[in-house]
Amino acid sequence: MHARPVIAFLTGGYSGEAEISYLSAKTIEKNIDPARYEVFKIDIRKDGWVYTHTNGKVYFIDKNDFSLLIDGVPVYFDAVLIGIHGTPGEDGKLQGYFDMLGIPYTSCDAATSALTFNKRYTVAVAAFAGIHVARSLHLFKDRKIAVDEIAATLQFPVFVKPNNGGSSIGMSKVNAADGLAAALDKAFHEDDQVLVEEFIAGREFTIGVFRSQGKIITLPFTEIIAKNEFFDFEAKYHGKSEEITPAVVDEAVAEKVRAAARQVYEVFNCRGVVRIDFIYNEAKGAPYMLEINTVPGQSEASIVPQQVRAMKWTLQDFYSALIDDALALK
Repeated sequence: MHARPVIAFLTGGYSGEAEISYLSAKTIEKNIDPARYEVFKIDIRKDGWVYTHTNGKVYFIDKNDFSLLIDGVPVYFDAVLIGIHGTPGEDGKLQGYFDMLGIPYTSCDAATSALTFNKRYTVAVAAFAGIHVARSLHLFKDRKIAVDEIAATLQFPVFVKPNNGGSSIGMSKVNAADGLAAALDKAFHEDDQVLVEEFIAGREFTIGVFRSQGKIITLPFTEIIAKNEFFDFEAKYHGKSEEITPAVVDEAVAEKVRAAARQVYEVFNCRGVVRIDFIYNEAKGAPYMLEINTVPGQSEASIVPQQVRAMKWTLQDFYSALIDDALALK
């Protein structure tokens, strides 16, 4: 019998975002409370799901029941902490697998994860619930739309981005119709579906939201001031943006952002911690939802850890709350 709950902490993944997963893993590993949980870090790779023992020995997960056999002793898991950005940890695939095995996990469920991984479907569901979103077009690789048709439908400037995935890879800001073709090629290089979205003027806020003991908690949110033209991969991961946590903002505006974040969390039936990006448009006096990240980055410099510290929690307290929430589902 294990005295402490046995937790599988998943990192890696099958996409280019695996490198971000490994950065997040360093922070999460350092801050999981070893007195409370027995943790096994599992690297989810295409060539196998691997646990490396402290003695350097490598063990493979048995995918039939998600167990490990270590020196003849089977290890079964009470819950899974998902730290994978991109597929298969952020798009619902692993969530569906764990649902079938009856093992609880720390992220949104399979349906919510799959839906929010698709940017266009996310804004469509949000709009249906009365949440403000930008106007957009959804393009498919095998059904090309003429550039002039896009230009006639949407107002410039627009953002062109791969519909799935995160980390702003393959994204462009386009100020006039003559820049569309190159931007579409760049985005289609990353994905078979592309979203073209009207630019919303305003301040960019991003807010972590999680549920603990049945309560939805909004973290102190961040304002992002990009030094590049927008918050792209470089801005996100190579310091080309200024992040102010907590954002310096009127309480009336702050409450609108928090209320919108809570509404999004409820409408999408989220679980665990998610990070929601908004543009606050002054003219309309409303936050516009851009997207939902269901496995937000956890590296030391990432936004959610900044916000947790601003709330005067330790990361250890925070990860314990997420793990305990998953264990309560057993």
